[in-house]
Parts: sequence; C-alpha cells; structure tokens
Amino acid sequence: MPDRRTELADAALAVVAAKGLKGLTHRAVDAQAQVAVGTTSNYYRNRAALMGAAVDRVEERDRLLLNQGEMKIPTSAAALAGQLADAVLGLARENGEITRARFAFALDQPDVVAAGHERLVAGLAQLLDAMGIPESRARAEAVSDYSDGLAMHLLTSRKGQQIDSPTVARSIQRLLEG
Repeated sequence: MPDRRTELADAALAVVAAKGLKGLTHRAVDAQAQVAVGTTSNYYRNRAALMGAAVDRVEERDRLLLNQGEMKIPTSAAALAGQLADAVLGLARENGEITRARFAFALDQPDVVAAGHERLVAGLAQLLDAMGIPESRARAEAVSDYSDGLAMHLLTSRKGQQIDSPTVARSIQRLLEG
C-alpha cells in the first residue's frame, strides 16, 4: 500500500498527463487523489515541491517498470534490443500516462528531468560498454532518442497504430550495432 506522499505524487502525474503542467495545482491533485481539499498542500507546501515530487515519482516508476518481470542481463545486442523494445512499447501503451507526464515536464521544464535522463543514458552506455559494444555513449544516446521519439509518436500522431516488439527491436539493434 503506497504512502500518502506516493499517492499524491501519482495523482499529480495523472493531472499532468491529462491537463498539462498548467493544470497542476494543489486542488487538482486533491480532487484526483480524492482527498480533502488542502491535503496536498500539507504534504507539498508549494508548486515547486509538488512538481519535484511528481518528477521523482516518474523516475521511480520508470525504474520499477524496467525492473519488473524477468529482466535478464543481456548477452547480445539482439537480446538487449528485445528488452528495450518491450520497455519502450510498455511506456507508450500500458504506461502512457507516465510517459505523457514525463514529456510535459521535459518540454516545459527541461532542467527538471535532465538528471534522470542522464542517469538512464549513462546506465545504458555502461551496459553497452560492458557488453563490448563500441561507441557506447553515442549508441546509448541514439537508442534513447529513438525510444523517446517512438513513444511520443505512439502517444500522438501514431496513436492507435499497432507496432510489434520485433519491429522495434530490429530498429534498436541497428542502432546498437551500427
């Protein structure tokens, strides 16, 4: 059972996903969380604190999503590409709300999400380096860029279109192997 702070941060994400950052108010989060008016402001005294909690929660939920199931240490670029494809499609489909919120934060407050993005890219680069894949940093950035772009398109201009994991995995594998 999540604690109250986590519940409010999740409610803030839902508000941002539905209404954008302009809709993120303490009252909107109270309504989304179905708590008494004033509850959110008791936990997060100002909008900056509320926004910080929501951004932290995006990163935490991303980590939880990437670590769920039976993620195995990949032994090849093809295996890693398959895992990454499944993660990207999951973020754009079942977890589209988190991704919409992340994009809203990134577009309006890029500095707020920059550190989390850097941790993701650096972690992928480290994994690629350990796998012996050359130009690990550049390839990690390319995979991140492709993944973000694909997720954005699946949530907007290609919403409702079906794309399968093997197709995405092939694109990611090409980026990994050059």
